[in-house]
Amino acid sequence: MIIDRIKPLDAILATAEKKSLHRSLGAFQLTMLGIGAIIGTGIFVLTAAAAQKAGPGMMFSFIIAGFVCAVAALCYSELASMVPVSGSAYTYTYAVMGELLAWMVGWALILEYAVAASAVCVGWSGYVMGLIHNLTGFALPSALSSGPAWGLNGILPTVDFSHGVVNLPAIIVAAGVTWLLVIGTSESATVNAVLVAIKVAALTAFIALSLPILKGENFSPMMPTGLLGHDGLGVVGAAASIFFAYVGFDAVSTAAEETKNPQRNVPIGLIGSLAICTVFYLLVAAGVIGTVGAQPLRDAAGAVLPPDGSDFANRCAEMAAAGDAPIVCSKEALAETLRRINFPAVGNLVGLAATLALPSVILMMIFGQTRIFFVMARDGLLPEKLADVHPKFHTPWKMTIFTGICVAVAGAFFPVGQLADISNSGTLFAFFMVAIAVMILRRSDPGRYRPFRTPLVWIIAPIAAIGCLGLYLNLPFIAKMVLPVWGAIGLLIYFLYSRGHSHVGRGLIEVHEEDADVPPPAVPPIN
Repeated sequence: MIIDRIKPLDAILATAEKKSLHRSLGAFQLTMLGIGAIIGTGIFVLTAAAAQKAGPGMMFSFIIAGFVCAVAALCYSELASMVPVSGSAYTYTYAVMGELLAWMVGWALILEYAVAASAVCVGWSGYVMGLIHNLTGFALPSALSSGPAWGLNGILPTVDFSHGVVNLPAIIVAAGVTWLLVIGTSESATVNAVLVAIKVAALTAFIALSLPILKGENFSPMMPTGLLGHDGLGVVGAAASIFFAYVGFDAVSTAAEETKNPQRNVPIGLIGSLAICTVFYLLVAAGVIGTVGAQPLRDAAGAVLPPDGSDFANRCAEMAAAGDAPIVCSKEALAETLRRINFPAVGNLVGLAATLALPSVILMMIFGQTRIFFVMARDGLLPEKLADVHPKFHTPWKMTIFTGICVAVAGAFFPVGQLADISNSGTLFAFFMVAIAVMILRRSDPGRYRPFRTPLVWIIAPIAAIGCLGLYLNLPFIAKMVLPVWGAIGLLIYFLYSRGHSHVGRGLIEVHEEDADVPPPAVPPIN
């Protein structure tokens, strides 16, 4: 039942060649797209949440999350260069472990991308409202600029509307990015390259101004919540949350079908963008900790408060009213840090850069999600009408608009930290499956041409799988529970609809193998 429907790699390539998206992206554009997806809410916004979970120990959290992403990126690079089609981990799993597991991976990726895009919308909202307030003094009522705080009472969800009802700016940016993606990929990539340059310039300015004035005492105690905390706290818990800050590189692999020379360009885009972003993350985190401090906020009894609960929001509101709110309470941590170290003008410029550039991250997340929908519909697992390409813009417009609506709704009513954690649960599952797929494919199809080979695969791939599982287990309880619930809904849809409409299950082959754009074999045939 689990592996009874495996789609051969040649059939995947053949189908994609007959009904493919336009190939327009090169190595530079892919790297820029990767940086655009990676550098975003994770460093601009989630730095504060990471500090609340781990204090200065978030430096180690960034290293842990970056390391797990690095080994996962090496696995992704091999599969993406072998199978240069849309679909990412979904496509790879279909070719190695069968349709059911591929459906589950694709379903998890839908959760990853849509919720991640919503998280970035909320992060953008914090920066744009902070910038407007600092420049003009105008502030939207909290009921229109923030969603409610969510929590658990036993196993029942609780909602606190005292600090927000609906995040209107998040809805606006989701709508704008959706319109841009409907226009077309090449236009979106061009705009994205400009926005990436703005983000890199803002982070460079932050690093240049903050690093010379670091104070060593701000790094002590280094790990106030320990290595392994509870319910997402601690260094590893913070790593599980800020893993979100790295996951954009996965979106690069979903663009493989729209890439020129994917066998060369996809690995460059994946690894290049990850390496550049890791350096920025460590320097920026050090700048925040060393200048204004990053010790976690505690309740009256001395217990560290989870950063997305109503108790934390209430405590931050009390301290803000007294004019003494720490950086962990900020919705615009980098801009606020610069204002506190007497660079208010540059802080406003960083806020402006985030306001202009964070939409590029939303763009890449919606981009990746719609491409997962596209390839699943093309395989018959979702209604094939969803894969319709716009006659003028050559984009999967139906799924783009539908995704944009879902992103806007989630961004309107959930806090950024919880959205990031929920997204991570889907991401980590997909990365785990990719690591397993690399090992299986090395055994089942060792002779296939691999433009990029994962080095030390029998060490790297198991480390990637174990690392993803470990981070998942250190997510907050709500985030861990969303994945199995979402998975159960996916299984219901699969057995009620997808299994009966599957092209592989119905024996449909769109293109013969000899018509495919198949990479050359490892050894040329002897005539």
